[in-house]
Amino acid sequence: MLEALALARQAAEAGEVPVGAVVVKEGVVIGRGYNRPVSTRDPTAHAEVIALREAATRLGNYRLGDCALYVTLEPCAMCAGAMMHARIARVVYGAADPKSGACGSVVDLFAEKRLNHHATVIGGVMAGEAGELLQEFFSARRRAGGHA
Repeated sequence: MLEALALARQAAEAGEVPVGAVVVKEGVVIGRGYNRPVSTRDPTAHAEVIALREAATRLGNYRLGDCALYVTLEPCAMCAGAMMHARIARVVYGAADPKSGACGSVVDLFAEKRLNHHATVIGGVMAGEAGELLQEFFSARRRAGGHA
């Protein structure tokens, strides 16, 4: 999670919502990502998707069944769906997302029995640090009169 937090800080420095993610296999980080939808003009350029893409490329397979994904903010429905398709075994997130969280805050896609993949989900890991980054980012945006 420490590496995901460092990536979230990179996102903030780039003017993006500070979310960072890493994919880990057997204790080794094989995919890294931070939010880039604004800079890339790509609505799918969330930290998790970027980390999944890098991990899949590195392994030469989009199936990441023996991997864990660590992310600083509870994944949205798009990212949770991507993790399901990749067959991620475990999702560990920091801060809950009461507006679009898809791991229990708004919906819980991994608990949906009708879907074909169910990862283990652990929330609240280093939530204080992750939440603080988000609060600082959005406070600064409000002070500057910008939108995120």
